[in-house]
Amino acid sequence: MKKLILIAVMGMGLVSCATTQKATKDMTDLPKNWKHTTNIYEVNVRQYTKEGTFKAFEKEMPRLKSMGVKTLWFMPITPIAQLNKKGSLGSQYAASDYTSINPEFGTLDDFKHMVNEAHRLGFKVIIDWVANHTGWDHVWTKTHPEFYLKDPDGSFHRASGMDDIIELDYKNQEMRLAMIDAMKYWVKETGIDGFRCDLASWVEVDFWEQARPEVEKLKPLFWLGEYDELENPDYGKVFDASYSWKWMHKSADYYKNNEPLYELTDLLKKYSAIGDNSMRAWFTTNHDENSWNGTEYEKYGVITKPMAVFSATWNGVPLLYSGQELPNMKRLEFFEKDPIQWTNTYQMADFYKTLLDLKSSNPALRGGDPNVTTYLLNTTANDKILAYVRKNGNSEVLVVLNMSKEPVNFTIDDSQAAGSFKNVFDRTKRNFDEGKDFSFKPGDYAVFEK
Repeated sequence: MKKLILIAVMGMGLVSCATTQKATKDMTDLPKNWKHTTNIYEVNVRQYTKEGTFKAFEKEMPRLKSMGVKTLWFMPITPIAQLNKKGSLGSQYAASDYTSINPEFGTLDDFKHMVNEAHRLGFKVIIDWVANHTGWDHVWTKTHPEFYLKDPDGSFHRASGMDDIIELDYKNQEMRLAMIDAMKYWVKETGIDGFRCDLASWVEVDFWEQARPEVEKLKPLFWLGEYDELENPDYGKVFDASYSWKWMHKSADYYKNNEPLYELTDLLKKYSAIGDNSMRAWFTTNHDENSWNGTEYEKYGVITKPMAVFSATWNGVPLLYSGQELPNMKRLEFFEKDPIQWTNTYQMADFYKTLLDLKSSNPALRGGDPNVTTYLLNTTANDKILAYVRKNGNSEVLVVLNMSKEPVNFTIDDSQAAGSFKNVFDRTKRNFDEGKDFSFKPGDYAVFEK
């Protein structure tokens, strides 16, 4: 068992923690420790372009590289089941075969070419992996019906709340091995760099413990799990990063319902207490949120940009969704063709480039690194302002966010904010030893680098 050392400091407190023993799962196993400095951009191939193909998306990759994107996550690339499908195109999360390409997107050679080009440009590539369930006419329903959970009448068991998918039986050892072989197929055939595992906590953790070392006999991989580690702590033994669902929902409730800011900072302390054996992915939107609950602007209104700054600068991995660089102001259809309405002006691209480049280059923003300490800063407006500084040796990043709907005049009243910094957005210099007063309008933010 790891012994945690928590250190009290002035102000609102230290929220990161260190361990006295080396992590069981070393997150520095990949070349150049890229997991610590990466960001992830979710690609919705169906809606990304008018064509909705790998070839069409490939043309967008140089632009994303210029924006500072490091890892491309592709929503499921497998063919979609037709039986009981939803809408005219069906859900990408209802597979009919784990080892084939969705013809809607192109061919296997098209995908290989795109992955090779992505690697040439310096990207890492991960694919969505839907292990909990398949569509109703997946090839296994005919070749291996015993792979599935069954209802008392012998019919396939529908997934909770989703009529177009049926659940697999993880007590079946042969099915587990077939699933692992399918995952290995994509690593061997296409050279991908990891998996985003859909509904990871709906699958027994011991499957992931079985699968990861077996698949990684081929190469080290990055594993992002769709679960919240506050609710499923055991999964952190396997996954490099998890979702911050509680934060995303709580922050939306905070804005819409005018809840107190201390509830957010208290939640951040709980996340930080998990430690650095795994990371959290921070985001303001994704494919589920956009389609079903609304755009980031519907959820966060005037604090949308401060929330994006937080996602890129707090301890973990920033996660972006297709179109945020526009910004995309519409909910995208899930089961129909509904392309993003691109323009020639990417109004948010420079904003994200500044944040993503800082995340990649400044040692103080390394995710999951016990050498980095994060301090919540005390201000004279703790009910409206979220301020923190992250430190790694001589490197520091200080972030100030107006989380309210009002203009705020305030002072950072904390000794952890000291010395000279440069504002990464307007390039102005500021010496915090000479003054810590701010005057913020609604939606204002500042990020300083030492």
